Amino acid sequence: MTDPITCPECEGRKGQHLGELFLRCRFCGGLGWVGDHNEPAERGERPPPEPPPAWEHKVWRDPVVVAALPCRYCLGARTVSHIDEKSRRMTTAACPACVA
Repeated sequence: MTDPITCPECEGRKGQHLGELFLRCRFCGGLGWVGDHNEPAERGERPPPEPPPAWEHKVWRDPVVVAALPCRYCLGARTVSHIDEKSRRMTTAACPACVA
């Protein structure tokens, strides 16, 4: 463990704003600092735990987010995309939640 320092990735801003949407820093976890118990270098070779699917993320419990983004799957774009890394192809289709 080391003493806490300002996060080198977000420079203490805790993340990035994209319009009204706030994306927390992936390096410091949105704390704005690293060190002490929040030390990314001490995670070892283990990858971080798999995040939940976007439509199950805890941000959807926030009424402001729910009001700003009408659909959990396409975020209001009315289309969804899938990237198949093996065949190196991207497929785009109408959002199944918006069409239904």
